[in-house]
Amino acid sequence: MNHEQQPPQEPKEPNAGSGSQWDPNEQVGDIYEVDIGPQGVEHIEKLRDRPQIWVGSLSDYNNGILHGNWIDAARDPADVHTDIQTMLAASPRAARSGEIAEEWGIFDFEGFGPASVHQHDSIELVCRLARGIGEHGLAFAAWASATEGDDDALDRFEDAYLGHHDSLESYVQQLVDDLGYEQLLDEALPETLRPYVQFDVAALARDMHLGGDVHTVQADDGGVWVFDGR
Repeated sequence: MNHEQQPPQEPKEPNAGSGSQWDPNEQVGDIYEVDIGPQGVEHIEKLRDRPQIWVGSLSDYNNGILHGNWIDAARDPADVHTDIQTMLAASPRAARSGEIAEEWGIFDFEGFGPASVHQHDSIELVCRLARGIGEHGLAFAAWASATEGDDDALDRFEDAYLGHHDSLESYVQQLVDDLGYEQLLDEALPETLRPYVQFDVAALARDMHLGGDVHTVQADDGGVWVFDGR
């Protein structure tokens, strides 16, 4: 998990939802793998947490107090802002000093895969990213990582996404097959010469990458997400 300026963290309750027991406190939208047998549900395993951010009060933090909450980010920004204001209203320093706590920052995050969330990112951008992950999976996070700094690129995800593949070379091999290049060689060359003429998939993959025709992002569980870079 990537993060910036993470304060000392209060311990989180362990996730009882993993394994064979269902935790009623798990949030709607979390991703599970469920095995169903003759007797019903036999095994439940959480595959991915719903994207969350830990938002803290800056006035408290600057005075040595860790005050904040984990907030579900895959929602409407207005709802997240409401949760932040509720957190600030409960500021321990504000209760002691009488000063209103107004400033906040994002100190930690989880469930965003390879994408990064920064302390002063807007809630609108964070929610946009989190909801995209909820809809498309971590491939959306990979695209956000590859195009970080270009917020408008998030709207181009569906056009740019070329799938998850074992490697860039495996994607290029599939592309060569789909375009019929191997068949063209079969038709153009005598059968006796065909075994000696091979399409250089590795070279094409390298040139496509270096030329910016494709972007790739390594997946934690193996393989790569491939995106159209044009």
